[in-house]
Amino acid sequence: MLTGPGLGTGFGQQTKVKPLISDLFTADPSAHVFNGKIYIYPSHDIEANVPQDDEGGHFNMRDYHVYSMNDIGGKVTDHGVALDLKDIPWAGRQLWAPDAAFKNGTYYLYFPVKDKEDVFRIGVATSKSPAGPFKAGPAPIQGSYSIDPAVFTDTDGQTYMYFGGIWGGQLQRWHSGKYDKSLSTDLGKGHDQEPALSAKVVKMSGDMLSFAETPRDVQILDEHGKPLLGGDHDRRFFEGAWMHKYNGKYYFSYSTGDTHFLCYAESSTPYGPFTYKGVIMKPVEGWTTHHSIVEFKGKWYIFYHDTEISGKTHLRNVKVRELVRGKDGAIETIEP
Repeated sequence: MLTGPGLGTGFGQQTKVKPLISDLFTADPSAHVFNGKIYIYPSHDIEANVPQDDEGGHFNMRDYHVYSMNDIGGKVTDHGVALDLKDIPWAGRQLWAPDAAFKNGTYYLYFPVKDKEDVFRIGVATSKSPAGPFKAGPAPIQGSYSIDPAVFTDTDGQTYMYFGGIWGGQLQRWHSGKYDKSLSTDLGKGHDQEPALSAKVVKMSGDMLSFAETPRDVQILDEHGKPLLGGDHDRRFFEGAWMHKYNGKYYFSYSTGDTHFLCYAESSTPYGPFTYKGVIMKPVEGWTTHHSIVEFKGKWYIFYHDTEISGKTHLRNVKVRELVRGKDGAIETIEP
């Protein structure tokens, strides 16, 4: 059954909201407005009977569905399977959190998946419809690695991809510039007082199929202008990057992973550095937290997931609620 979000007493910050989708398990929702509708590009969770581990082996997803909504609180339409693992020539396993973009009359679906050597790469698939189906390219994007692509097109038309995730996302394995399989979670003991591992940002080429440059670090600074440290688990980047622009400022938001916060930082440029500003959302039910932020009909909304339906960390459900800001643009913290 597909439902609306069950807003109850309204769309206030502390209102209990219900899952958008209840017939499939969905997570990591990337929301975009295309053709006057909201399209949601989530992961599709399944029970794969894989033991839980720090590298996320139990998240063994195999396809993507695309959903759309004409209005927040309205009917959610399932457009069916948009891309299947078996139709990606170079893929091995684990279709994790995707994102989408539109340019030059084409819709692009960006997805992380492990290749046949079990290394996460980022691929791209194309369609003439925002609902798909999407056709995957013959190889991953050259120079891509890790997970959680988030694709942002600036007001000047230039598009950037933000990506990366530590632990199961393998970002730590690339810290030297070469893949080091021995680093299973982060850089290990002794690195807590060093700058935290950074998400990456890269300008996309005009055809949206390749990187136009070498990916750069997304540096997050504290209130004193110092880089956040690896031991600062309440604030440092873990995974789930997202970018949006509001009143000329760039808002980089992300998950802290093992401490389960959604946080954000601001900059005057899409490359950063970004200054840490606070918590968007406190921990949800379940281990993971992953979101997107989108403006629709004059209001801002945050799409996210929890485990209300299943109670299991790998079987999640997507939700949405309004994002509220102060007059200075500061985002009010949500108690989910």
